Amino acid sequence: MARILIVEDTPANMLLAGTILQKAGHTLLQATDAAQGLALARENPPDLVLMDIQLPGMDGLTATRALKSDERTQDIPVLALTAFAMKGDEERMRAAGCAAYVSKPLRYQQLLAAVDDLLAHDVGHDISHQEGIGP
Repeated sequence: MARILIVEDTPANMLLAGTILQKAGHTLLQATDAAQGLALARENPPDLVLMDIQLPGMDGLTATRALKSDERTQDIPVLALTAFAMKGDEERMRAAGCAAYVSKPLRYQQLLAAVDDLLAHDVGHDISHQEGIGP
């Protein structure tokens, strides 16, 4: 299975995403802010990054841009996690380099479908949305 980095500052969301991914057989790296996530991705590049958009300090889109501008991490697909999808967010996520996004609350089947899709395909910048991902 894949090594997946989750960058999420809310403990409940980190626990839920981590539990879903571990039950599917994936190995996890976890960071509670963007700086820690960037450091982990550069030290031990994962197969996929789940990036919360609203993080303390550096937001998830800025962190995604940093990943995409770094030769060591530019090819890692990023799945954005957002609680408040607003008009124009899809374009901002695409411009930052996110391959897809899921809306919170996270739901088991939708999250796994998005993760499996990104791990199975070279998605480049084709952004897709998985609606309402919670239990």
